[in-house]
Amino acid sequence: MTAPHVSLTDPTHSSFLPPPDPVRSPVTGWTRAHWEAMADRLLNGLLPYASRELAQYRLPGRPGHAGSWSDGLEGYARSFLLAACRIAGSGGRVTPELIERYATGLAAGTDPEGAERWPPIADRAQPMVEAASIAIALHETRPWIWDRLDDAIRQRVAAWLGGFVGARANDSNWRLFQVVTEEFLASVGAPHSRAEIDDGLARLEDWYRGDGWYTDGDGRKFDYYNGWALHLYPILWARIAGPRADASLTEIHRARLRAFLGTHQYFFGSDGAPVHQGRSLTYRYATAAPLWAGALADATPLPPGRTRRLASGALKHFTERGAPDERGLLSLGWYRPFLPVTQRYSGPASPYWASKAFLGLLLPADHPVWTAPEEPGPVDTADAYLALPAPGWLLHSTAADGIVRLVNHGSDRLPPPPAEAEDSPHYSKFAYSSATAPDTPADGPATGPDSHLALLTADGTAASRRGRIHPLGAEGRRAASWYRAVLPGSDEGHRIETTSVVHGPWEVRVHRVEGPPGAVVREGGWALADDSGPLTEAAGPGWALARREADGLTSAVVALHGWKEPGADGPSHGTVAQVRGANAYGEYSATPCLRLTGHPGRPHLLVTLVVLSADPARPCDPETLRARAGTRVTAAGAVVVRFPDGTEEEVPAGAGSG
Repeated sequence: MTAPHVSLTDPTHSSFLPPPDPVRSPVTGWTRAHWEAMADRLLNGLLPYASRELAQYRLPGRPGHAGSWSDGLEGYARSFLLAACRIAGSGGRVTPELIERYATGLAAGTDPEGAERWPPIADRAQPMVEAASIAIALHETRPWIWDRLDDAIRQRVAAWLGGFVGARANDSNWRLFQVVTEEFLASVGAPHSRAEIDDGLARLEDWYRGDGWYTDGDGRKFDYYNGWALHLYPILWARIAGPRADASLTEIHRARLRAFLGTHQYFFGSDGAPVHQGRSLTYRYATAAPLWAGALADATPLPPGRTRRLASGALKHFTERGAPDERGLLSLGWYRPFLPVTQRYSGPASPYWASKAFLGLLLPADHPVWTAPEEPGPVDTADAYLALPAPGWLLHSTAADGIVRLVNHGSDRLPPPPAEAEDSPHYSKFAYSSATAPDTPADGPATGPDSHLALLTADGTAASRRGRIHPLGAEGRRAASWYRAVLPGSDEGHRIETTSVVHGPWEVRVHRVEGPPGAVVREGGWALADDSGPLTEAAGPGWALARREADGLTSAVVALHGWKEPGADGPSHGTVAQVRGANAYGEYSATPCLRLTGHPGRPHLLVTLVVLSADPARPCDPETLRARAGTRVTAAGAVVVRFPDGTEEEVPAGAGSG
């Protein structure tokens, strides 16, 4: 049976795709032929933007911080990785023009006197990133490109890649770019440093946090780089190294990838959308890369049909929503162009790291991942709950609406103290999902009110940020953390401790909030977005909601405890914050909010029911929710939470998630 929200119909701009195969792929309809057609579509879409000698692809869009020269190299390198998957995956049975196109560009880009020469590899420079893609592509296409190059060109390529030897990489996933590039140099007998390769792999050990999770450098930097970098490059390094690879280390990497994929499979909604969290989200379906890496390395716990269902679901999800666009290009954005999901380093060709999603084409056509019938993903069949102590996350998904929700009590992407506690909307929120994105205004406040509890200035115009997150644990259906809220213009910090408890589509947040007397406290639910027009909104005493009429997706917040003003008969009136142009999921967005205008000046207990649901069987009417949900505080200060279906759970006083 087709999972909810998964369509077998042809998407927009899909005339290049073969018809769906509902027998082999009963969930998505997509097969290997669809992946090959999509790869061809992306590669052909780049041709009008190729330089004369094919060494650069100068795409339209905002330049990255490294400049247009580097952006052109990025276009070549990242699309070469895609071309390599297509060439090697077909055993070289592609149009000769595709092979010649990248061989020609390689010769021109590495000519130090040429008009299209590439920028050199230097300390902590962007060409380090692109060199890794070129090295991997050269290894995978060796019989069709490297082995057929003139010796003089091979020497030039080795000399350019050799800029990595002795150079300093950023102390993050960049260390692995050096590892794979220098391992390729070793494989072709070119100068390299075995010590730099070993040191890069050893540095990876420092970042391992258990259960398949790495932090991307020192600190608590958990995001999709776990999948499309920190797990992926060790697997690709082993493919390049072959018998030179340390067998025991390779097995460690494989075991960690296997553990990671056991949880990564829960990050995809039933419509194929990955949870919208972290940086570099414009790589989109690169989230599928570790799925294929697990199959390539025989390091996956997933049945082959589930691997394809998840990967095809992600690729199809974006294709149906306009990525690539009518030109066959991937824009700087999510579905449509949307710069707030990018970073300073993002250039017009950066989205083509999505090429990593096509590593599955390196598996033969008769491999079980391509021949086995699709199997449903975890979210397709039952509600699921998953605590991830390493990153401090809690996942809960619901099969009826196919939505995955991530509760964040551990990832802030900050280096260790004394680094400043800066704020990022893609890391600092309490929650992320496969159906929503945080509001990320291009101007004005750095982050919106959604999925955040803040202290406000007296005029309500400026809010504290979450900043550095101090995790208190994640176990079962509960996770907790604290942060220090600092009001703009003040140096004084106020501790806010939060425990999240989840059940079905519901999250109850138990906050213990410090603040100055009379301070305003605001909490926001999920930000919903739509392109068709303003969303439906409603608010009343102690509640607020926003609803998208097209599919009934509803975001609501309901006051359960502590939101009553001193002397008032009931909780303060909820509000809905509406903005335009601030959300990756649509032009119009709305966030339901609660507000307390008089903090008592001593630690104050606030309890909020937060809802994100499109399940008609689980009512989102706030009055019904208020009648069915509730809390009681015990003499010991514990909070007993009652969910709308009557399920209860106790949150001990000051005990975090314990």
